[in-house]
Amino acid sequence: MTDELAEVERIAGALLRSLSSGERRALMRRMGRSLAESQRSRIAAQRQPDGSAFAPRKDKAPPVSGRGAACFLYPSGGGGEPRRVIMKSFSWGSGRMMTGFDIEAGGIRSFEFDKIVKWLPVPEEHRNAGGGRLRRRGELRRRAMFRRLASARFLRAGADDQGFWVGFSGKVSQIAGVHQFGLRDKPSIKAKAVPYPRRELLGATAADREQLLDMLYTHIAASA
Repeated sequence: MTDELAEVERIAGALLRSLSSGERRALMRRMGRSLAESQRSRIAAQRQPDGSAFAPRKDKAPPVSGRGAACFLYPSGGGGEPRRVIMKSFSWGSGRMMTGFDIEAGGIRSFEFDKIVKWLPVPEEHRNAGGGRLRRRGELRRRAMFRRLASARFLRAGADDQGFWVGFSGKVSQIAGVHQFGLRDKPSIKAKAVPYPRRELLGATAADREQLLDMLYTHIAASA
């Protein structure tokens, strides 16, 4: 099937060259928009170009809430065993810092979210029954990966009479590249660089190629 499709694409190239410059430009724009939309749909479905699922996110920390209490193990200042922290009425600052009342230390303390060793259940006596349902920060944003990245604002298409392109614009292209090729990057400013699984945000499937060929043949037939 691959060899047959390659031969069809070779013929398609000859057909494209038979069109005028203006016709090619108009057709390329339509093809680019079509492929960009296909990429957005596939990313929304969390699928690679080969049909396999994107590598899932790593397990996140248990839900926490500034209205209740949080309990976790945190590295001790002397380099010994991590100590247990029970914190109430905390807030989030810049750089993923948690600041609140450290019950066992008896005062206001700040902790770096990315340094937390392990989340623990909050002891019964420190639970806030009126705190409401606990939720992870950014819970809605984590339900589907790359939703904003794949929007028309960042995933764009362009064309001229020689061809068309589909890709990411601006600074997000660097973020997309990390996932596209499975590179290393920092999840936050103060965090250490970690490897990311390869998730191919861009990549034409066999169905995409057939769709583009259909667009070409339809255009040729209408022009004949």
